[in-house]
Formats: sequence, C-alpha cells, structure tokens
Amino acid sequence: MNILVSNDDGINSIGIRELVRALHVDGGASVFVCAPDGQRSAAGHSISIMKPIKVREVQFENAEMAFETSGTPADCVKIGIMLLEKRGIKIDAVFSGINHGSNLGTDMIYSGTVAAALEGNICGVPAVALSVDKHKATHFELAGKLAAESLKKAVPHMERNVTLNINTPNLPPEKIKGVVYTPAGIREYKDDLILIEETEEGSLYKYGGDPVLHEDKDPTVSDVVAIQEGYASISPIRRRFTHEETLKKLEQWRIGK
Repeated sequence: MNILVSNDDGINSIGIRELVRALHVDGGASVFVCAPDGQRSAAGHSISIMKPIKVREVQFENAEMAFETSGTPADCVKIGIMLLEKRGIKIDAVFSGINHGSNLGTDMIYSGTVAAALEGNICGVPAVALSVDKHKATHFELAGKLAAESLKKAVPHMERNVTLNINTPNLPPEKIKGVVYTPAGIREYKDDLILIEETEEGSLYKYGGDPVLHEDKDPTVSDVVAIQEGYASISPIRRRFTHEETLKKLEQWRIGK
C-alpha cells in the first residue's frame, strides 16, 4: 500500500519521523512524504494560489521518496499526490501528523494537520490525522501504534471521503487509560488577548487562554472529554458542511421566493 504522509509542524519535526517509521516498519507500507519546509501550525485548509510553491526532493529515513515545499499542509498533500502520479505512483491513503499538540473538536477548523488529511479526501483517498496532546510532545508511542493499526484494520475498508482524527495524551502507553471512539466535541477556551509590546507602528498582541474543563467525565461523550480524562480518542470526520435539517427548513422560509 502506498501512503502519503504530511504534517503542519514541518518536515524536520519528531512527530512526522515517528509516523513514517510506524507506517513503514510496523505497518509494512511504502511511505512517501510531502511536508512543509517549516512550521505551519494553525494554517487551516489554506492553499497557495497567489504565489509559486517551491518543491525540493530530500532524503527521509523509512520513506521511498520525500519532498519539502514552501506551501501549506493542504498544498503538500495536493502536490504530493499529483507529483507522485506523474511518476506512476498511486497513493492509497493520506496520513497526517504526528502533530505536536492535540487537534480536538472545533480546533480542527484551524488545524493544518487535519486539513492535510481532509485534502486527501478531496483528492479521492481516505485519510488519518494523528496528534499528541502537548506542544512539546515527547510520547509518540501510542500514536504510532494506532497509525499502524489504522493502516491495517481501517484504511482498506474506509470510504474515500472519511478521515479518522486520532488524539493521544502525552503519556507513556501504560499510563493511558484506553482508547475510545467518540464524536468530535466543542473545544472552548478562556480566551485572552495579551499585549506584548507597544511600538510606533502599532501594538503587538498574542492569543492566550487555557482550555475550559468539562464537568462531564464520560470519555465517550467527545474527543475533548476523552483527552481531558486521560484516554486516547478516535473520531471519524468528513468534509461535508451541509446542515440537513436547515436545508429542509429553507423551503418553509422561502428566502428569495
């Protein structure tokens, strides 16, 4: 099976190297890499349409072939699939990560990691996104194991418009309480806007704020609660945006009729 791997932390991050190793060594896949040449966290699903994208072939351990690009995570997946197709290589699935920091619930809207996986869906293949719940993550063991298992157990049966979003605590596997299958939840923060510096050109701010803790302790309620309670979560997501109930109500509201 041919797997394309990308991420949003950049091609030199520890997480992507652990993911490629797990997919190749433990999963037995032929792995190809196309990833950003630097940090692209919170890039969302942006693509580069206003300027050219630089692509360079590089060496990457455990990968058949690898490219680094000046583009976004979504660019990398789109470009990687097309470049490999020109070389006669058909990609069967996209894996994105392993991200340094969780991508839970509504945070997925901002996530370059999840966007790269969803771009795989747009390009016609199933995908898996993987993240560890700490920006300075040190424990990729369970995420790598779940990547290899997903490759063997799920990917052959998944529809091409489905992505599995996997999040694990930043803990040794023996300290993680288990793996639960959850819907995506609502990720809320105690938002803050922090003034860094006043300059002649204007004020410099950065975002701050801690995640809101949920009172519900049932880990199956959502991915957000699962991670909060020390479990790993797997959530199936898709790129379809339509709210079916409101679509039916539009006939009653008759906007423009």
